[in-house]
Amino acid sequence: MYKLIIHGGISLNGSVITAGSKNSSLPILFASILANGPITLTNTPHLSDVSTTLRLLMDMGAEFILESDNSLFIDGSKLTNLVAQYNLVKTMRASILALGPMLTKYGKAKISLPGGCAIGSRPVNLHLEALENLGATIKVKNGYIYATAKELIGTKINFKQISVTATENIIMAATLATGITTIHNAAQEPEIVDLVNCLIKMGAIISGAGTSIVIIQGVDELSGVTYSVCPDRIEAGTYLVATAITGGKITIKNVHYQSMHAILEKLLETGADIKINENSIILDMKGRRPRSVNIRTSTYPNFPTDMQAQFTALNAIADGRSTITETIFENRFMHIPELSRMGANLVLKGNTVVCKGVKYLKGMPLIATDLRASASLVLAGLVATGTTTIERVYHLDRGYETIEEKLKLLGAQIERVQD
Repeated sequence: MYKLIIHGGISLNGSVITAGSKNSSLPILFASILANGPITLTNTPHLSDVSTTLRLLMDMGAEFILESDNSLFIDGSKLTNLVAQYNLVKTMRASILALGPMLTKYGKAKISLPGGCAIGSRPVNLHLEALENLGATIKVKNGYIYATAKELIGTKINFKQISVTATENIIMAATLATGITTIHNAAQEPEIVDLVNCLIKMGAIISGAGTSIVIIQGVDELSGVTYSVCPDRIEAGTYLVATAITGGKITIKNVHYQSMHAILEKLLETGADIKINENSIILDMKGRRPRSVNIRTSTYPNFPTDMQAQFTALNAIADGRSTITETIFENRFMHIPELSRMGANLVLKGNTVVCKGVKYLKGMPLIATDLRASASLVLAGLVATGTTTIERVYHLDRGYETIEEKLKLLGAQIERVQD
């Protein structure tokens, strides 16, 4: 098992290139099930979640090749095993996205109830109820979802709450359904737009992606395509916050700034100077200590829950008092005890953290608990005095491509070592 060792107190300066989006890559990989031929993806990130998805698809009969130019060739058009086993699904919540494509193309699916980060109860009932509305018969037994359907029939779907993965699952299921499916209260994240753009290129007929109402006209078949995954806005945001915390200057390349307005607005509030070009963002703190900012997570286009932990680390050393309220997941404050051990003045009250910024954090041994909490501990270690050691960094590898190497490019003293 690996751990990160960080010698903090160094201002980050330089440039990094954002990898492709994890939250786009995973649903697009599962969308390969829908195609009648192979798909070639470019700008796919090298992440453990991507590897897990590929292993899951291979277990079901798909084939893939990683080309020399890092493009990914995947043929999921002819599955021979319509079962997603627990040993793979348990590590990744997004595995539920195999359900819609398998059901609509093959008329049946057996999916283990998913796992992933322990940040809250993300129930799958929204997925199952919507698929039942489309005509599926679903039973949950012994930890597995059993789904069958002679034919999925387009209908109106009204989600009781906004869910990114449920929106993605039903969009994919509806592409090969008979008739028109209208999704109300759909999630609006840029990653959903990316999935839909890929599906449209495959031959799907979809409108309204990026709004609360998505309309899908079912077609008879979808074809293989070549598609470039959009940049990861959360990875880009994490490096911007890392630079703001340490008072440095960074150029982030390969970004879609249009999807990052809520993040950039909060960084401006910290006192950062920000310049935006067509495909890059320049942030300069000019050695200043950041000002604290109030955060309230919500669905897109509001402030993303996936950036909450990183801004908690920033507020821990920022000038002033602040509150951070988490409205998406009920257990996404597991980084608070570890930051507090470093000297942060953080008080948890229900779903809100009250922060009083301190000038210094002290490096020490830490244990990561989930993907974004891990990122917050890395950021805290970068600004802390002394040495910080972070255990269980496999959480980081689920969503950050070679994070220590990119931070080294910015001047950080960080290394990955094996226990």
